[in-house]
Amino acid sequence: MNRKQRRAGGKPGDPGLRGGAAGAQAVFADALRHHQLGRLSEAEGLYRRVLALDSRHADSLHLLGVIAAQAGRYPQAVDLFRKAITINAKAAPYHCNLGNALHRGGKLDEAVACYREAIAINPDYVEAHSYLGVVLQKQGKLGDAVAQYTQVLRINPGNAQARSNLGNALQEQGKLDDAIAQYAEALRINPGFHPAHYNLGMALQTQGRLDEAIASYRRAIAIKPDYPQAYTSLGTALQRQGRLDDAVACYHKAVAIAPDHDRALYYLGSALQAQGKPDEAIARYGEFLRFNPDSPEALSQLVHLRRHICDWREFQEDENRMARIAREHPAKVTPSLLLIHSSTEADQQACARAYFGERMAGIAPMVPIQPAPRHGRIRIGYLSGDFHRHAITFLTTELFERHDRSRFEIFGYSYGPDDGSEARQRLIAAFDHFVDMREVGNAEAAARIRDDGIDILVDLKGPTGADRAEILAFRPAPVQVNHLGYPGTMGTDFMDYILADPLVVPMESQSFYSERIVHLPECYQPNDSKRVIGDPVPSRAACGLPEQGLVFCCFNNSFKITPDLFDIWMRLLRATPGSVLWLLEANVLVQSNLRREAGVRGITPERLVFAPRQPLAEHLARHRQADLFLDTLPYNAHTTASDALWTGLPVLTCAGGTFAGRVAGSLLTAIGLPELITTSLADYEALALRLAHEPALLAALKDKLARNRSAAPLFDTERFTRHMETAYGRMWETWCAGKPPTAFAVEPAPS
Repeated sequence: MNRKQRRAGGKPGDPGLRGGAAGAQAVFADALRHHQLGRLSEAEGLYRRVLALDSRHADSLHLLGVIAAQAGRYPQAVDLFRKAITINAKAAPYHCNLGNALHRGGKLDEAVACYREAIAINPDYVEAHSYLGVVLQKQGKLGDAVAQYTQVLRINPGNAQARSNLGNALQEQGKLDDAIAQYAEALRINPGFHPAHYNLGMALQTQGRLDEAIASYRRAIAIKPDYPQAYTSLGTALQRQGRLDDAVACYHKAVAIAPDHDRALYYLGSALQAQGKPDEAIARYGEFLRFNPDSPEALSQLVHLRRHICDWREFQEDENRMARIAREHPAKVTPSLLLIHSSTEADQQACARAYFGERMAGIAPMVPIQPAPRHGRIRIGYLSGDFHRHAITFLTTELFERHDRSRFEIFGYSYGPDDGSEARQRLIAAFDHFVDMREVGNAEAAARIRDDGIDILVDLKGPTGADRAEILAFRPAPVQVNHLGYPGTMGTDFMDYILADPLVVPMESQSFYSERIVHLPECYQPNDSKRVIGDPVPSRAACGLPEQGLVFCCFNNSFKITPDLFDIWMRLLRATPGSVLWLLEANVLVQSNLRREAGVRGITPERLVFAPRQPLAEHLARHRQADLFLDTLPYNAHTTASDALWTGLPVLTCAGGTFAGRVAGSLLTAIGLPELITTSLADYEALALRLAHEPALLAALKDKLARNRSAAPLFDTERFTRHMETAYGRMWETWCAGKPPTAFAVEPAPS
């Protein structure tokens, strides 16, 4: 029996024992001795002997309740505690332990009433204050929980557990610095208190201070090696650093310690998914769902994974599942997952609003340093986790290089990995100032941006991958802009504008966007006119293609392919003898699944050719062995379409109903090929078939694309930059005038 139980149980001779027969007291003393030694069965029998001698022996009833609670028999414990209270209603421990049993049984309101009764009897009853704080915290009454933990520390300032509990409540309130201070004090009192090391790690990780968080988790594990929660959180921190092998090892360790530790199974699935092991990831998510069959997070990830590997055996059911999850649990669905499914602009806004609303709860905007309207340069900050070999870097680097330094001072804020690539080095050189914020907490990062005097902060990430939108939620800049990284609304009030164009987001869609729409005149997407196309162009044989026959191509990510589109593609192959479909090699499962699907549709599986991943220049070069790029829907090719057009490969698209489904059309309009935009899958199929069977028409389109490549706006980065700067200038003027953000369109620059 532990110290708390001894306090709760009292001693022979306490008021609760008076009035019992001398024989009952002697038996009770023997029972209490066995209980203290952990001999619960013997103690239980002796307590019952006491009650046979004295049916109103309150302490025996109470301690029988303690034993029942220790055995998990909470309804029996509740009954025994209540009987003890009817005999002695002034024994505070009886009320406290009744509260504990009710708490364990899920009856939180009743538990709260019991703890309050115990405190009314004994205002300095530390355990009752502590337990009351725990239940109030569980109920979401964080301010009341903080008050209870503060009371404990008033009574006993050296209580490390209360310090840690107070830190937990403060952390839930978003007061991370205050929480960290409480954990540090708890560890000063008791350096070996492993929960405080663990909770400190959680707070540091939330702030983005990953190295410090990892050190705290390791200290917790050193004290308590069988600590599955610490291994799991250590894994999540390592995963955020891109150390996937180490993260997977931590998750495996957590599951080995506690096979039912479902949180470890979930994150193990996510890490395996990031490692490109979809079959193993699917298995882990499946194990997680055995414990949590209705988990919206795991179900949405499982549906997404099946899309990644083109497992369409439950395609319509998966579409229905995602729609139901987004409708019933929108805060649990990462908004980017919804884009690949049949969803509307209204669906996407509702999901983003709920997701960020829950995620950013407790983050208070910083009191901004109010910059006076300057006659000097406007300071633009670009924020991203993708400043490495990534599509964002490939598209934006020349934009950063071409900014007018007489009007603008350009800052880059990076929280993603440094891959040491030439692409990253060129990008860093393109900024006036480049700040690596990987090991800087979110609040500290926001403070740095604010202190740098950034006027307009442009987010190039959105809810994709390991984003840190919390930095934006702190509101470090007067004007904040959503651009390029995420084709949709972020659904928040901390983003002022979204940069778009008339095709991807018409002004009529404003009600579905929380940001004010700003139209760039020709295309919202920047491009890099300096991208190198490998030379020489590899032969057909080197690409695994037949020497003769039309090559249909789609290098989009596998999750964008749908059965309806695949039906069309297979019909095109059937109607075009000798043709092949050239796809990106995503993983082995994609190849086997799509080849199986081709066979089901009567197409020889060998007519599907898969291109392995290659460095960008070589990848661009092999486009020249393709004849027609077939786009996807509801999620178009984005950077992939720009790649194709840059190499001279025509792109055939079908415009959808949301931003993500209209991007290829925007690019085609900006390159002067609107005739390749269709508005129905029937028209898409008909035009593809016509182009496949009319070589002269396809050749004419290629010639037009070649002419337009250097003349049309799409790859005129200098022109695009002027449009961006005009937009920034107007945003800044609006803010300096004290006006709220308003939608507007930028007039095209003179040719």
